Amino acid sequence: MSRTFKIGIIGCGGIANGKHMPSLAKLPNVQMVAFCDIVEDRAREAAGKYGAEGARVTSNYREILEDGSIEIVHVCTPNDSHAEITIAALDAGKHVMCEKPMAKTAADARRMVEAAKRSGKKLTIGYNNRFRADSLYLKQVCEDGDLGEIYFAKAHAIRRRAVPTWGVFLDEEKQGGGPLIDIGTHALDLTLWMMDNYKPKAVLGTSYHKLASRENAANAWGPWDPKKFTVEDSAFGMITMQNGATIVLESSWALNTLQTGEAKCTLCGTEGGADMWDGLRINGEKHSRLYMNTIQLDAKGVDFYDGKRESAQDTEMRLWIEAIEQDKDPVVTPEQACVVSEILEAIYESAKTGKAVYFD
Repeated sequence: MSRTFKIGIIGCGGIANGKHMPSLAKLPNVQMVAFCDIVEDRAREAAGKYGAEGARVTSNYREILEDGSIEIVHVCTPNDSHAEITIAALDAGKHVMCEKPMAKTAADARRMVEAAKRSGKKLTIGYNNRFRADSLYLKQVCEDGDLGEIYFAKAHAIRRRAVPTWGVFLDEEKQGGGPLIDIGTHALDLTLWMMDNYKPKAVLGTSYHKLASRENAANAWGPWDPKKFTVEDSAFGMITMQNGATIVLESSWALNTLQTGEAKCTLCGTEGGADMWDGLRINGEKHSRLYMNTIQLDAKGVDFYDGKRESAQDTEMRLWIEAIEQDKDPVVTPEQACVVSEILEAIYESAKTGKAVYFD
């Protein structure tokens, strides 16, 4: 019989309610026993919906870290507090899942990696797009060598008009940036993972604040307040890797384009290519002819039944708990996530200075 893991949730806002807590609640060997939020009513509401009997509610996260019965902590707070809380939790002997991006700064991300090594506890970052059916299939294609050497790729995170207007998304001080660090981070993580390439050489980046100042703008969640829009509305980067590969990263919350899509990648290798624009498509050359295959990813076998499939977020949580239970590396390692943060920061720095940023 599997033993039961006790979990504390720090930050009970949108991402905790939208992903972490609902998926954890489906696992039979998990109990959420403590909930923390700076707005204590939010923590109380989460405890009432997802908590075990007698679950603790607090506005001070250190109370959760002092509870020796809690083995796992999920950090679902704004970006600027990820490092502080994660490091304290690791040092307190907890395994930690921290939401993406890993940290507001690359220096903080590196401190988190060191804390995980020092503590001997597991740390993972919430890059849930790795766990989609198309992502898992494409990862297998890459590992099998079907694409050969992947030497050019694009990481896509493009919205036409979908600026998040709630919480602290528009606050550069709290978040560290806009669409690049919010959704560009997912696309970059996915692309690096597919390529299995975590050795950047140089980055050239640009960022724009072109549409953010518009009043009464069309937007998925209603007009944004231009006075509060202190982050970029789009950012782009070209990343060269030590082995000569090139990655183009594109991100936007607001851009005049009709081709939109988030957490997608395009891969070009010596033996074939792949993209996620119209389902998962694999392309190449065989018998002197070009081909393109679209992969059927659902479990459907008959017209009246679509089959059963686990959601990406459910898979993410299940595999995270399994990594702890079986004492193996999580799917998303802190070292991988740290490289993502270092590249994002380099794009911002390059955009600010107008110069390329080189890695040692």
